[in-house]
Amino acid sequence: MNIKQANKFADHWIEAWNSHNLENILSHYIDDFEMTSPVIVATMNEASGTLKGKEIIRVYWSKALKKYPELHFEKLDVLVGVNSITLIYNGVRGLSAEVFYFNASGKVKAACAHYDLQ
Repeated sequence: MNIKQANKFADHWIEAWNSHNLENILSHYIDDFEMTSPVIVATMNEASGTLKGKEIIRVYWSKALKKYPELHFEKLDVLVGVNSITLIYNGVRGLSAEVFYFNASGKVKAACAHYDLQ
């Protein structure tokens, strides 16, 4: 993945979240993708902080969209890795970073969210 592709993904991902359209958000991911976030622990009562599969993550993100009707993300930077990117953005939890791991088709197979918990 190059920086142009990374920014295109990041812009589309941010736009999907800012539209609050769950189907557009989920369109970036394969059906059995894995999501890890410290927010999963409290929201879904899942001690590992990890969920797998669109159906359970749909429930998790539906809760987030209902809890934060003013949810709006602002892209700050994108870093490129090997078949992965890190998106740094401002969100409802302040400074945030999300690492996305892509499959050969360019869909997210795993993601891991990080937040400034100060």
